[in-house]
Amino acid sequence: MIKLKDWPKEERPRERLLRNGSASLSDAQLLAILLRTGSDEGDALQLAIYLLKKFSSLSQLVHASVTELCAIKGVGPAKAAQIKAAIELGRRSLAVSTFEGAIVSKSQDVFQHYAHLLRSAKKEYFKIILLDQKNRIIRDVMISEGSLTATIVHPREVFQPAVRDSAAAVIFLHNHPSGDPTPSEEDKMITTRLISAGELMGIPVLDHVIIGSKDYFSFADAGYTNNHRKNLSVASQGPVAYGEDL
Repeated sequence: MIKLKDWPKEERPRERLLRNGSASLSDAQLLAILLRTGSDEGDALQLAIYLLKKFSSLSQLVHASVTELCAIKGVGPAKAAQIKAAIELGRRSLAVSTFEGAIVSKSQDVFQHYAHLLRSAKKEYFKIILLDQKNRIIRDVMISEGSLTATIVHPREVFQPAVRDSAAAVIFLHNHPSGDPTPSEEDKMITTRLISAGELMGIPVLDHVIIGSKDYFSFADAGYTNNHRKNLSVASQGPVAYGEDL
């Protein structure tokens, strides 16, 4: 069996990256650089290819747990930690460069910004997106992980980041691991509760977006929040009115 170290030097993934840049490498080759070594059954590249096949796609691998990674022969705690660290660095870099300061004027903007982070997640993540007076994203904050329930999503805890950062408005966001973004009765109840809480606190809730595997559901687009319509526009506070071109 030919090991990666026995390849011609110019064909090894690390050397190719240094010579041609990271964009020139395949997913498997990039992963092989992180793994560094393989297993008894193959080199680092073969192990990388096996990992991608085992988890069906790169997006599925991104959401694999340390336990799931360590269950693969040839991937111990050290390699699993390297993979998770690289993924988290990429996630943080992308979040800072893409989201903060971006203007959100419609639900599709929310989907385009966050879909790639949430559409393949194996558990539910509930976030609050904090906006300034011109609907620019200040930052987003993770509120809960796991099944979304009224017990977990309590208005007092949910609105703390908005108060702390003096947000002019907020958008709520969560994903459905099933891939179907259709809101549940629990989703509807929580949304109504949070909109009412936002009214009392003077922090408009512009929308609640549910991310699915291929599409999304927007409570604002669906007219669910019509009874709170005065809270769905901050035009008087800046040039952008959420949902004006929907």
